[in-house]
Amino acid sequence: MNVQEEIKQLSQELERHNYLYYVCDDPQISDYEYDRMLRRLEELEAAHPEFALSTSPTQRVGGKALEQFQSVRHEVPLESLQDVFSFDELGEFDERVRQQSAEVVYTLEPKVDGLSVALEYENGVFVRGATRGDGETGEDVTENLKTIRSIPMTLENAPARLIVRGEVFMPKAVFHAINAKREENGENLFANPRNAAAGSLRQLNPKIAAERKLDILIFNLQLADGIGFESHSESLDYLRALRFKVIPYQLCTKIEQVQKAIEDLGENRENLSFDIDGAVVKVNDLSQRRALGSTAKFPRWAAAYKYPPEVKPTVVEQIVVQVGRTGVLTPKAVVAPVRLAGTTVTNATLHNQDFISEKDIRIGDTVLIRKAGEIIPEILEVVMAKRPEGTKPYHLPDKCPVCGASVARDEDGAAMRCTGAACPAQLRRNLAHFASRDAMDIEGLGPAIVDLLVQEEIIASPADLYSLDAARISALKGMGKTSAENLLAAVEKSKQNDLYRLIYAFGIRQVGVKAAKVLAQRFLTLDDLMAADEETLTQVNDIGAITAKSIREWFSQEQSQNLVGRLREAGVNFTCQTQITDRRFEGKTFVLTGALSLFTREEATMQIEAFGGKAAGSVSKKTSFVVAGENAGSKLRKANELGIPVLTEEEFIEMLR
Repeated sequence: MNVQEEIKQLSQELERHNYLYYVCDDPQISDYEYDRMLRRLEELEAAHPEFALSTSPTQRVGGKALEQFQSVRHEVPLESLQDVFSFDELGEFDERVRQQSAEVVYTLEPKVDGLSVALEYENGVFVRGATRGDGETGEDVTENLKTIRSIPMTLENAPARLIVRGEVFMPKAVFHAINAKREENGENLFANPRNAAAGSLRQLNPKIAAERKLDILIFNLQLADGIGFESHSESLDYLRALRFKVIPYQLCTKIEQVQKAIEDLGENRENLSFDIDGAVVKVNDLSQRRALGSTAKFPRWAAAYKYPPEVKPTVVEQIVVQVGRTGVLTPKAVVAPVRLAGTTVTNATLHNQDFISEKDIRIGDTVLIRKAGEIIPEILEVVMAKRPEGTKPYHLPDKCPVCGASVARDEDGAAMRCTGAACPAQLRRNLAHFASRDAMDIEGLGPAIVDLLVQEEIIASPADLYSLDAARISALKGMGKTSAENLLAAVEKSKQNDLYRLIYAFGIRQVGVKAAKVLAQRFLTLDDLMAADEETLTQVNDIGAITAKSIREWFSQEQSQNLVGRLREAGVNFTCQTQITDRRFEGKTFVLTGALSLFTREEATMQIEAFGGKAAGSVSKKTSFVVAGENAGSKLRKANELGIPVLTEEEFIEMLR
């Protein structure tokens, strides 16, 4: 078999297994076997890009980031539905329909709470996908939709032109896993799966969309060249035969059956893998639909029944505080068990101190609680009439409940954060950051190895990395002698890193890579930086009062001083090794855009910083130069609008000379 044939065969086989796994829920090979096939395809495509298919399964991991989405005019408008909020209103809808046709069959479908999109196919190949937008015009999100594995890239026996409509959603299990990770990392939680799905689908970087594990349910046939159907259900069955993941539906001949089906769906919605906010009722007969027509806003042949949100009282029994990986203190209310939207709720998020203070939530209060987006329990308000005597306003602790270090409020937000350098709650995150590429760059010490070392209680501080035992590491599961030797060699090599890497590795709030480089260049040794007061720090370029305060607070902590002392004993370098002598770019800010042919972005940035300049990510009035490579986009346009000098790559090189 030649290479081109093997690429084609592997692509078809992988797509078949995607269909079996993500649509049929019937995997026939292990994840390991699938990954090996995908790896083989990636290797073949890398070696022979001329044979790579535009519909290759390798595209599902996310391609190149975009600078903006292009507008798409929908060939067939994506109409919205009229909402009804009671069975009385649903009965009125039925009466209007039966005035046109006495005998009616309805389809009832769950109303998936996600983001509506149109998928276009030409000769069986997926060519474009767009958001609904205003129904007439949406945004081209093709690259992000390719990452959804339940969307077929190719179709067999499909018409020349096919457009289908579906709802992109984030499965509940994925939503909960992502929010748990975000909470652990001290990030803002997604309010509900719909917001999470919408934000993921509109990411300019498809790799982020791929990580979110979105899914889709197809609920309408918009256009099919040369094929006619008599009913909506017939068209859905046809799409299912084409291997689309189609919305489940049931047929009802009486409005009473519709109402019963809506009630049953509502009672069992917690068992669905996706979030719903109602049920959709549609006339099934397509000729009856044409006779009913549409108003200026909605089709007359469909209605969306919306479930009312459940709100119930309960009592706040306790408030507990958790510390995430980034040190953020997150309060939760432990409440008396209450049944909401099909599940028993025992706690509710309190977000932060501002939220608690604004609603004046106290232990012992009776509160009204609901599930935001039918997912996350939240407190709406306190029932003041039932407040017990003697309750006191609640305040988050000023000491970390895990390590006892001081707690500081973010200057630019409501988060309260532990400042301890050795806080056990932050250990995994701190270690992964310490070893990361921009910090100490310890190759081989990724999150999985960090987790293993912490789990086995081998390390409890970044300083412990410099006293690892080769024999003990090699005995760990998945390591071995060679892996252990390579890891220890990388740790030893990191001792010689420049000072700025160590400063950044400490994870001091407000101190990123650029600030770390500025500080290293200004103070030259870690000891001199540690001795600097806030006034001295604020005199350094790009170091403001907030950053200066964070630096002083970090070095004043006993945990930080202990870490620095142990790193000194281990022989880690504390001096700046790359002092700038030529400052031709001092005070100048560069923005890089487009594809550079002679540099990577990182290499160009290093060149700018080597001459005392600064590389920024966005164009503003403070930008000195924009360096534009091929396919430069919105940054180049903004530079031209603001009258900022634009350099070609050759002109940039000339400046370096």
